[in-house]
Amino acid sequence: MPKSTVTFAPSRADAAASARGAALLGPALVAGVAYVDPGNVASNMTAGAGYGYLLVWVVIVANVIAWLVQYLSAKLGVVTGRSLPELIGDRLQHRFARRAYWLQAELVAMATDIAEVIGGAVALQLLFGIPLLLGGLITGAVSMALLAVQGRRGARPFEFVVIGLLAVVTIGFLAGLLVAPPDPSAALGGLMPRFTDSGSVLLAASILGATIMPHAIYAHSALARDRFGSAPVHPGGDPEPTTRTPIARLLTATRWDVTLAMVVAGAVNLGMLLLAAATLPGVDGTDSLEGAHAAISAQLGPLIGTLFAVGLLASGLASTAVGAYAGAEIMHGLLRIRIAMPVRRLITLIPALLILGLGVDPTFALVLSQVALSFGIPFALIPLVALTARQRTLGRYANRPWTTIAGIIAAALLIALNAVLLWLLLSGS
Repeated sequence: MPKSTVTFAPSRADAAASARGAALLGPALVAGVAYVDPGNVASNMTAGAGYGYLLVWVVIVANVIAWLVQYLSAKLGVVTGRSLPELIGDRLQHRFARRAYWLQAELVAMATDIAEVIGGAVALQLLFGIPLLLGGLITGAVSMALLAVQGRRGARPFEFVVIGLLAVVTIGFLAGLLVAPPDPSAALGGLMPRFTDSGSVLLAASILGATIMPHAIYAHSALARDRFGSAPVHPGGDPEPTTRTPIARLLTATRWDVTLAMVVAGAVNLGMLLLAAATLPGVDGTDSLEGAHAAISAQLGPLIGTLFAVGLLASGLASTAVGAYAGAEIMHGLLRIRIAMPVRRLITLIPALLILGLGVDPTFALVLSQVALSFGIPFALIPLVALTARQRTLGRYANRPWTTIAGIIAAALLIALNAVLLWLLLSGS
């Protein structure tokens, strides 16, 4: 008689547990949109076109640091039920100190808006021939609509919309690699850390600023708070969750969420640099988004060029909504002020619209905005590492020593790079 076989199918309980686990994902993917915004496009495409595979290692290092930073931010929001700006605001007792800190954080958020609105405007011009200034207004209006979804429908529908745009971004920017794959040996050679001149240092700082974005650090803690509710820390330092899901399980899901988000964002950023390195070196005009689009369309075909422009548009629309959310949270946490989101959106649009109206080169403005972001990283990262290392803040979920050490090393490296960059700029090198 034939031997009987036994098959093991997932039980309903296992399927339900998997579904519940998947339902906890989302906040990191929304925050991860900030890692593939138009500033990333400008920085990565410029780096690939100008220096080939030289700065591949910078993208990898930035993504590894970003994983640690975003997990710490999310953990802070999950365990305390409060955002990073709220906790910083509590500790800055002096009114002047709190306002000064808010000002630099607000300037960082506005630099983010510049990159995102300009990127959306450029994409609309590439796709439909819309003037840049009008394209900036359209991008701002769409971001207001996305924020209305978050305000009226809650966190989950907002996540679905933003994650959908993230999927479009991924397809748009990685499609070209199927047509023009990079040189494997040259790409591996780009893993060796090195610079060649001050321009490569400038672009490295730009890539770091575009990847480890301060406003994403502030936003992720708030996104986790909004999704999972509050979990106040008792005087003894042991948090008691008010959500039905245990904190330990939320943190496990958060690690998966951050890992998925960083894999997607890292693949897109690396793909952009590799695409530029493989197809754009030596091609005239590739120092701008418009020139890169034209070169990609000429070398890889109009379909790939269109997908690139669509990806740029989706990145601008999604990231500008997340940036506005972060700015509102920064103001509320540090100044205890909330203003109507449409009013705030209009105010933060002004610098980007001025740049577009004055005819400043969009790509140059994008790259410089990312450099500005890199100078804001220490102001977000140092308090984040300090707060998550405190048992009084996170109780038994406080960082382990090696996590705190890794955070300190990351902050030190970023500060050192910014210091070198500042010296190069001031010395005219």
